[in-house]
Parts: sequence; structure tokens; C-alpha cells
Amino acid sequence: MIDQYGRTIDYLRISLTDRCNLRCVYCMPEEGIQQISHAEILTYDEIRRICRCMTELGIRKIKLTGGEPLVRKDCAQLVRTLKALPGIEKVTLTTNGILLGEQLPGLVEAGVDAINISLDTLNPELFQKITRRDCLDQVLEGLQAALGCPQLSVKLNCVPVIKEKENFVALAGLAKNNPLHVRFIEMMPIGYGKQFPFQDEESIKTVLEEAYGPMMPTAERFGNGPCHYYTLEGFQGKIGFISALTHKFCSQCNRVRLTAEGHLKGCLQFQEGVDLREILRKGGTDAELTEAIRRIIWEKPVSHHFYETQTEQDEMRAMSQIGG
Repeated sequence: MIDQYGRTIDYLRISLTDRCNLRCVYCMPEEGIQQISHAEILTYDEIRRICRCMTELGIRKIKLTGGEPLVRKDCAQLVRTLKALPGIEKVTLTTNGILLGEQLPGLVEAGVDAINISLDTLNPELFQKITRRDCLDQVLEGLQAALGCPQLSVKLNCVPVIKEKENFVALAGLAKNNPLHVRFIEMMPIGYGKQFPFQDEESIKTVLEEAYGPMMPTAERFGNGPCHYYTLEGFQGKIGFISALTHKFCSQCNRVRLTAEGHLKGCLQFQEGVDLREILRKGGTDAELTEAIRRIIWEKPVSHHFYETQTEQDEMRAMSQIGG
């Protein structure tokens, strides 16, 4: 699984659904989006077949996303199925945390390796403003449940849409008092995110160093993706940054994305890809499926060009429809 630019592609992100129980302002409108029908999304058997072909090509790590993946029934069963595939090293999950408390025992029993929880603020009023829902307590309960499982790697993902210094300091403080990593993710100009300016990494670092002291970079890796991390004295966890715009990491990109309806994408920005669902449902062989996957890997774009130029090939769908 090496593309034409010499990058090893060993990481697959799978969107299980475009549905979500939140309405975050940078992800979808308050009334929600026009959802794809259940018949249009890949079945778990179809996902397993695609993943089996991809493991034979070198995929080793899988992330389950959405929408909100836990709104889809029997998510833990899919985790168990994927963990059983030869060659798979890790199966992880990104969630908003609302349903995590009740579903975590099943996920852990199924063998999930890590949980990423999306949380942009610890302030209940601001949480409701961002998500248009009043359920911060449920998210925090899910976070505490995950922290209660020592075998799990736990990370918190924050998109800095609330730019007050106190918000950054409070979120980072979770890594001081708990064994988890807090990552700040630059706003991507995709879908409704185009309406919001991104907060750059350096400005957040300045705020955190004023509050907690010097941040020392570390070369350690704590996951499958491009996040780079810093240590702070007295912190149990690390502070990370995923800065696709100010610290472009396309040359190290190791991932492809599979949407809920079976579209395999080489790059988040571009519509280009292949409809694996069509191959599956028209009776395609594993060889045909594998060849289509190979082509997308080989043709993976060299980089994104957000804020540089726009083309007719740019992705027009919202993040919830692509897979976050």
C-alpha cells in the first residue's frame, strides 16, 4: 500500500453513519442534513469484506467514525469482527461521548484499543451553544467511564471554535489531572466549517504556556495519525496539535477514508474516489475490489490546497457526510 509519492498507506478511517445526536455549528445545520437511507449505507458484512481486502494490501489500523458511530446499532459487534481480521493491529473509535457510558462495556469486551472523545468546551452554556444540545453531563460521564478502563488509550479532540483563553486552559487541564491526551485540531474549511476562521497552533501554545509553563516537544507517537505532542511539567498526559493548515503534514499522510455509503477517498479535500458499494452490490469479485482500492491508493493526491485554490474537484459535502 504505497502511493506514487512513496507514502505507506496503512490506516483506514470508516464512517459508519452520517447521523448524529448533536448539531455542532461547524458540522451541520440545526435542522440536520438530508440523511442517506439505511439501504444506502454499507452493511457490516460489506465493511468487513472491504477491510479484509485492504488488510491483504497492508492496512493495519482502523478508525470508526461518523457522524456519530455509536448511534448505529451493534457497533461493538463490528469492532469484534474487525479485530479478528488477520493483520489488523488496532481498531479505535471517535465519538462525541453521549452514548459512550452505556456502550463502553461492550466495546471494551469486543477489543477496542482506543477512544477519542470530541469535546470543545467544559462550559455547559457554551457546549449547548456549539452543539445545540444540553448533554455535557453525559459526555463527561462517558469520558470518566473511558478513563476507568486502564487498557484503553483515551484522547480528547477539541476544535477551537470557542477562542477564549479560559476555554483552552480548562481543556488542557484535563491532561494534567488525568491520564489522557488533549489535542487541538485546526478548523478545516470543509462544509459548514468554512464559516469559521481556524485558531492557529502557536496562539494556543502561547496561552497554555502562560498558564502551565514551557511546552517541550516530544517525538513519541500516540496513535495512527499526524498529531504532534508536547509535554508539560506535572501533566499526566500530553498536549497535541493536529494542524493541517499551519503545519501541513501531507507528505506524511498514511490514511484513506471510506464513507458510510462506500465511497473510498484518498484525500479529505477532494471528491475523487471510487464507489466500492457499487462493486460489491453488482457482484464484483475480491480481485476487482482490490484493484479499485489499489488505484485509489496509487492516485492519492500529493496534498490538499485549502485556502490556496479552489477547483471543481473539491469536496462539497459536509464533514458528517464524509466521515470526521
